[in-house]
Amino acid sequence: MIKVRPFYKDDWPWVQEIYQQGIDTKNATFQQKAKDWAEWNNSVFEQCRLVATEDNTIVGWAALSPVSNRRVYAGVAEVSVYVSNASQGKGIGKLLLSTLVAKSEKAGFWTLQAGIFPENIVSIELHKKCGFRVVGVRKGIGQMDGKWRDVLLLERRSNI
Repeated sequence: MIKVRPFYKDDWPWVQEIYQQGIDTKNATFQQKAKDWAEWNNSVFEQCRLVATEDNTIVGWAALSPVSNRRVYAGVAEVSVYVSNASQGKGIGKLLLSTLVAKSEKAGFWTLQAGIFPENIVSIELHKKCGFRVVGVRKGIGQMDGKWRDVLLLERRSNI
């Protein structure tokens, strides 16, 4: 049975491994190597960090990061959702993202956004199923392996 629970510091090695698996696809992020504990810990909101477990094994994670240090954007966050290679296709991403959306609203976030490579169709569809919509394309926003990549910008506005 798949369960979603809060992230604990002891979960970090599994979260980092799943993060690196996503990075290795070259379609999840511009990041080339999973962040270390201190960098990741300082980059995501403490109150919105989740892991998914199956038979007490961590199989995915989700978290929110600030989009800006400016006070006016205090209720806006960027979404990260990663599922281990071995556990994809089981609905874990949807469970994580829908739980994260609910948790974010309770924490006072009114807008969630995601930057997704257009090639990552599974992630785009997952976000749409959870109420996100495409608001634009950031053409050639960054380089990966010498190639300029586009990123779709998706957002979800809270109904609360």
